Amino acid sequence: MAQLLLKGHPIGAIDGVLFDKDGTLSLSEPHLLNLAEQRIKAALELWSATRGTPAKDLRRILSRAFGLENGALHPGGTLAVAARQDNLTSTATVFCLMGCSWPEGLALAERCFNDVDQQRTQRPKPSPLMEDAASMLRKLHAGGVQLAVISNDTRQGIQDFLDHHSLSNLFSSCWSAEDLPRKPDPQAVHHLCRRLNLAPEHCALIGDAETDLTMAHQAGIGCVIGYRGGWTLPPVLPTAAHQLNSWGDLDLVANP
Repeated sequence: MAQLLLKGHPIGAIDGVLFDKDGTLSLSEPHLLNLAEQRIKAALELWSATRGTPAKDLRRILSRAFGLENGALHPGGTLAVAARQDNLTSTATVFCLMGCSWPEGLALAERCFNDVDQQRTQRPKPSPLMEDAASMLRKLHAGGVQLAVISNDTRQGIQDFLDHHSLSNLFSSCWSAEDLPRKPDPQAVHHLCRRLNLAPEHCALIGDAETDLTMAHQAGIGCVIGYRGGWTLPPVLPTAAHQLNSWGDLDLVANP
């Protein structure tokens, strides 16, 4: 086991670390803001084309549903933390608030998402890596700590991100949106720990959302760390046992 240090102070002896991706390892906000705007634009166009009336209040309600706040993205909002299917359901619900039946709203949401996907003819370039994250990950790996990603991104999205930043060789496994149950079900943590052959109490979990941290506590993770450095609006993480603002503040020493 190795000892994690936060600003030089020991916070837990660990064999593994489970990382959220978006907003924790990945600087995802610019990409997600662009995606939100594309989906809102597509929704407005679809509404006008299919309903023949102006989409009064649709932009405002969709913006709130996605978690947009004054040009920034709420770190606990649907777009920031939820899987694609959850975002699609949220969008369909907005269409229902505008007067659609559920089948109509769901069909419009699916068309909206598919239209945006088709406009993105090339796979989006992976988001930047958080500052100082690469050196921290390499230090953990060199210290014998197993690393894994637990995310509601697709398996391909996770792999593209790790490959793009030359990190794939550092990670032993991942748990993605295709794996069931998805996070924030604590069973997702248990299944991933079994893949790694590690006990949850000998692992740390680092995430940027309360759902991540609550899941970690429920799963019996030994060291629960909230990361606050990935968003314009820093997340409020009251259940974090430890709060991390910069990857440069985290260190590792081998236990004697």
